[in-house]
Parts: sequence; structure tokens; C-alpha cells
Amino acid sequence: MAGLGRQGNGGRASGGGRGGRRGGVSGGGSGPARQVVRVLPGALIVIGTAFNLLTPPSFTGSPFFSAAPLVAAPLYTFRATVLTGLLASLAVFLLQLRSGTGGEVEALTELATVVTVSGLALLINRVVRRSGEQLASARGIAEAAQRAVLPKPAERIGGLHVSAWYEAAQADAFIGGDLYAVQDTPYGVRLAVGDVRGKGLGAVEAVAVVLGAFREAAETEPTLEALAQRLERALAREGTRRDGLDAFEGFTTCVLGEIPPGAGVLRLLNRGHPEPLLLHGNGELAVLAPAEPALPLGMGELGGWPDRVEERAFPAGTTLLLYTDGLSEARDRAGDFYDPAARLRGRIFPGPHALLSALSSDVRRHTGGGATDDMALLAVARPAPRQPERRRTVPVVRRGDDM
Repeated sequence: MAGLGRQGNGGRASGGGRGGRRGGVSGGGSGPARQVVRVLPGALIVIGTAFNLLTPPSFTGSPFFSAAPLVAAPLYTFRATVLTGLLASLAVFLLQLRSGTGGEVEALTELATVVTVSGLALLINRVVRRSGEQLASARGIAEAAQRAVLPKPAERIGGLHVSAWYEAAQADAFIGGDLYAVQDTPYGVRLAVGDVRGKGLGAVEAVAVVLGAFREAAETEPTLEALAQRLERALAREGTRRDGLDAFEGFTTCVLGEIPPGAGVLRLLNRGHPEPLLLHGNGELAVLAPAEPALPLGMGELGGWPDRVEERAFPAGTTLLLYTDGLSEARDRAGDFYDPAARLRGRIFPGPHALLSALSSDVRRHTGGGATDDMALLAVARPAPRQPERRRTVPVVRRGDDM
């Protein structure tokens, strides 16, 4: 199984974004196959012509001529599909003239079949094109919704390098139940990464509620504890208007963070979310597990434990990585979970964006490209003094060679 780059030098971070699966899965392997399919209609006409010329008169290449416009219909434009049908019909007509069978019933039936199939191909082309336009419109709406709900953060916020990455598990989806937010406030840079219970539009609505409450409260609440309580109340209000099971069992796991300006410290409040990771400039890694587990947001009625903020050192050259369980619960074919701490320990990356890009590619290799849950990643780095702007990208190495 392929692993992450092992060594490298740090550098400037670039902005994050949605990976392509699902946002990020490479489609390069399908390129040659697609090219072969695109030349197939012409090849079928050539094969049909050769078949007619090289076989006795009792054999016919009609199936090849009929298949050519049908193959062209979903691949070509309307005009190209018309041209393919005309070429197929013309080839049949000329071959019949050459063999002297143009007036026979079988020959007329063969020509009528090719012409009819060509007409059906034009109808199929229209339907496919219209469906493609509707899909493109739906994708445009989904992209606009993602930019509105989960906007791409700036590369530099409050003197920190920032990158975010989102991949939806559902094919052609752009947003799901995971969330992230980074905001420069009077109290420092505040951030959140969370995972809403459930899927579909209900989860997206809850994401919008949490993010809206965070963006407002982050500017006014003096502590992370107070910020968490504001989110708790926002989810409680949302739960009263949601129908079904989510009205009673809706919750959101979340990590809230605060990085005061120039202090070199990091404050975290974890509400039932996977533990963040702290990557040091020398390759060392720390798992920021909370001292006391806490319930997710939206489950305050089950217990009255007070929120506890924990403070950690966050020196220059260090990167904070937050993620949702779409990363830590990704399984390979043997059913083994992906362990981000084990995969990242001992590695150095040029910056936050390079870290998230490599991490996304590595988990995709781990799962074989078949993720079953959304994945949100957020990396925030405190740049080191005189940090070079660009650094060499490290080649990917096999895990077996470096473990």
C-alpha cells in the first residue's frame, strides 16, 4: 500500500479546496478507453464495409452499420450523430449498388433498418444532451451551495497558513454533513471542525445552523466554553423544528480551537470528535486527546458536565490538523481503519495544502477509491521565522519501505 512522503522541508501553504472524488479521484486511467470509444462509430462503419466486401453475398454487415449511430448518440454532438447515420446509410446503399442487390427486398429492408436506427440514435442524442445539461445545472447549484455554506478559507488568516479540504462520499455531491470554519476574531483565530449526525438535506441544514451560530458567536463570546454553549443552544432550537428521529437524537461532534495572536499557544475544546493532531517541524507528532471525554453538541440534556478547554504549546513551524471520521474510519479491503497518526508520524510537508493533498491521496489509496463517508480536513500552520517560500515536493514512497 502506498504511503506518504517521508522527508521534506516546510514552506508556504497554498489555499485549500474540495478534492475531487469524489472531488479528487484521478480519472486518468479512463482516458485511453474513452478515446477508443469515441472512434468506435467510424471503426464500426469500416468493419461493416470490409465484412461486406470480404464475405459471400449471403452475409451482411448490417449489424455494424446499425450499431455505429447508436454508439455515436451518447458520445457525439447532434450534428456528428447525423453525419454518422448518413455515412452508415450511404455505405449500405453503395455496397448494395456494387453487388447489384439494391432492388431486392432483403437489401431494402437492410437499408431501412439502418436509416430507422439512425433516427432513433438522434432521439437518444437529444435525451442524453438534455440530461447532461440538467446535471450540469444541478452541479452548478451544488457548487454555489458549497461556496455559500463552506466557503474556501483564505491562505493567510491572522498570520497563520490555512488550508481546508472537503470530499463528499456520495458521487456528484459537493456538500454533506461535515463542516469546517476559520475566523479571525478579537480573541485570535478561532476554528471549528465538526460532523453532523445523519445525511442528506437535513444534515446540510444542521451544518448551516452550526456554521451560522459559530460565525456570529466567535466574534462576541470571550471563551470557547461560552462559544460551545451558543452552538448547543442553536442546535437545540434547530431540533425543535426538525421532524423524525433527528428531532430527538440529532447531535454534532465538534472541535473548537482558538489561537491567540503571538502567544504560541493553542486552546482546544473537544465535544466527542476525533482527536486533532499536532505535527512539528521535525516530523514529531502529538495526538491531542482530551483529558476528559465530552458529549457531542446537541446532547446537553443527557449530562451537565462543564466544558473544559485545554491549552497546548503551538510553536512556530507547527501544523494543527483537524479532521472528521471520514478519514479515521476509512477502511481498506481487509476492513482495517486508516490511522492518520501512524501515517503522518515522521513526515514533513511543504505546507498545509501539501499536507491535505497528500493525506487525501493516501486515504484514497487505502480505501481503493471507495469512501463511504464524507471527509473534511483543516490544517493551520504557524510559520517559522525566515521560512522559505518554496520547498521541494517529496516523492511518494511505499509504506513497506519506510515503516
